[in-house]
Amino acid sequence: MTRQAASMKNVLLLKAGDAAESVRLSVGDYDRWFLQTIGLSGQRFDVLPVHQGAPLPKDARGYDAVMMTGSPLSVTQREPWMERAGAFMVEAGEQGIPVLGVCFGQQLLAEQYGGKVARNPEGRETGTVEVTLSEAGRGDPLFAGLPERFAVQATHEDIVTRLPEGATVLAGNANTAAQAIAFRPNVRGVQFHPEMPTDAMRAVILARDVKLDALAQERGAAPGEFVPRLLSGIAPTPLAHRVLLNFLEHFTD
Repeated sequence: MTRQAASMKNVLLLKAGDAAESVRLSVGDYDRWFLQTIGLSGQRFDVLPVHQGAPLPKDARGYDAVMMTGSPLSVTQREPWMERAGAFMVEAGEQGIPVLGVCFGQQLLAEQYGGKVARNPEGRETGTVEVTLSEAGRGDPLFAGLPERFAVQATHEDIVTRLPEGATVLAGNANTAAQAIAFRPNVRGVQFHPEMPTDAMRAVILARDVKLDALAQERGAAPGEFVPRLLSGIAPTPLAHRVLLNFLEHFTD
């Protein structure tokens, strides 16, 4: 018992938004996907809904790691809670605590470190996609045991368009050049969703079907064509969860 307690990792999960009601009812909210994907056998999670104004700890030194979820909100439309949460993550990183931002979380870290986030000129990326590791990514512990190319779930309109000074791209694809970023030795971000199961990807697409179809029509697709194609393209991503497990295994003591 003593050995198990000593190896338990305390993780602070900053919840940055709420999934659509239909998504929450069918597959749960963002934080649930993280907990289910990572598992609770070696971790204890504190979930803070920072987008709702939940107070942050005075510092993160009581935690082994800090993670931030995705969000339907945009970093380009800054709110006070984003400033506070972004500053908290950067401070945690400076204290040597491992930090991982996912999707919105990566974007908030990028801006906090001096980079730039904007709407993706290539259009929204949604569904099951492939990402390719860069040379730096192939040697990064975040991707230990993963092949150079692997499938992930993705859903985002914004991307990191300018890297902060000192940051390195670890993975990308044709739609989004910065699919993963090393900001500091112990601070990482991923644009894709390693926590997202296939049923959640399907639920997210169905919740946004009208908007997705309208965006596709703006780019020349026939009405009613795009969403069925997205749904038929959803596939399992059996390797993606390794990103989260690698983060907790290789970045924490």
